[in-house]
Amino acid sequence: MLRYVLKRVLAALITLFVLVSVVFFMVRVMPGEPFTSAKLTPAVAANMEKYYGFDKPLPVQYIQYIGKLLHGDFGYSMKYTNRTVNDIIGETFPFSADLGIRALVIAISFGLVLGVISALNRGNKIDFICVIIAIIGTSVPDFIMGAFLQYFFGIKWGLLPVAQYKGFEYTILPSVALAFFTLASVSRIMRSSMLEVVGQDYIKTAKAKGLSDFRIVGRHQIRNAIMPVITMLGPTVAAVLTGTFVIESIYAIPGMGKYYVESVSTNDYSMILGMTVFYGAFLIICNLIVDILYGIVDPRVRIAAP
Repeated sequence: MLRYVLKRVLAALITLFVLVSVVFFMVRVMPGEPFTSAKLTPAVAANMEKYYGFDKPLPVQYIQYIGKLLHGDFGYSMKYTNRTVNDIIGETFPFSADLGIRALVIAISFGLVLGVISALNRGNKIDFICVIIAIIGTSVPDFIMGAFLQYFFGIKWGLLPVAQYKGFEYTILPSVALAFFTLASVSRIMRSSMLEVVGQDYIKTAKAKGLSDFRIVGRHQIRNAIMPVITMLGPTVAAVLTGTFVIESIYAIPGMGKYYVESVSTNDYSMILGMTVFYGAFLIICNLIVDILYGIVDPRVRIAAP
């Protein structure tokens, strides 16, 4: 198991290094300059470029950036005066993370339950309702679902706030809107996986031993059917976190999405690099945890791993 974990950690570090390198050089070839939108005089712009190190050769800039990155320093924002990217991330990420975690909890828990219920009631009305929910969830974009929930639950019925992020009641609508697509995806995968394992030999053996239906479903069907769901957790986390950008805009949530979008439009290199690397590292860690969990749940994975 230790060898399996070390290999996954090494792969994660290599992936992060490649991500940092690619993003660094891609940002430098973006059209426009970081100080053109500020309407600075040529002399002031030259001083700003010198301050941020843009007057040095690109390889030197890269080495210096890697050195700062190893110390956890993302540098100063080129748009927000005297504010570091670290400070902005520290202020905004808790909101994005809170929204993302709430959405993931809703999506995974309700998605698994719907998938299991749908599979156990295959062909009847309950199954039909669960399938319809899954189809709607995978067909309707997050921003449409967000606007729909705002209109009915916030404006028309007045049950919940339509914007801001000031308390628990403010988190319900954006969390559900962000979770709906993932919930539907988890439900569909869990249903299909449950139906696949029903005919397996170990299920027939368990029934032949006289085990109760509850024990068969809980200890055999769900445990083996949940493997594909664990596999998709990494990409699912990525989809939910990147989806917060749109939801944050709709619900006026002070998260990272606003700064990330603005940094691209204003060529704020430090902000683009810092937030991309931060998100990349976060998602790589999530995938690493999923790989380790996969190895724990299914020992065949770590034995067969090269």
